[in-house]
Amino acid sequence: MAEVQQLRVQEAVDSMVKSVERENIRKMQGLMFRCSASCCEDSQASMQQVHQCIERCHAPLAQAQALVTSELEKFQDRLARCTMHCNDKAKDSIDAGNKELQVKRKKLCPSTTKKFKKKKKGYGCTSMVKCPYFNSQDYPRWGGTTSISA
Repeated sequence: MAEVQQLRVQEAVDSMVKSVERENIRKMQGLMFRCSASCCEDSQASMQQVHQCIERCHAPLAQAQALVTSELEKFQDRLARCTMHCNDKAKDSIDAGNKELQVKRKKLCPSTTKKFKKKKKGYGCTSMVKCPYFNSQDYPRWGGTTSISA
């Protein structure tokens, strides 16, 4: 499921980048190359003037590319934060679910033990029975077992 969503996001981003490149960047590249060519056609300009002219022609395209890169990085950061938030939220809900199950199981132990005590006489049982529904760390004085006496 997550892979499908990830693929959808990737396809949407790829489509947007292709659209920006096709509709904006290419046009700016064409303008930059024509501007640079006109700089080179000025036979009266010095080498330094031609280089400065070419740099001025290239500046708008460089700014646009930097803007696109910056916005994509911000979007990726947002996606990463969102993913981390969702992972944390899922982990917290799983942890909370486990704690709820542990509490329910702990509540079942005494009633299960009472039922067993009532029925044990018919089985001839007098041994120690380990209760699988609670953690012995929570009840250290019991040591993880419940004593069943006749």
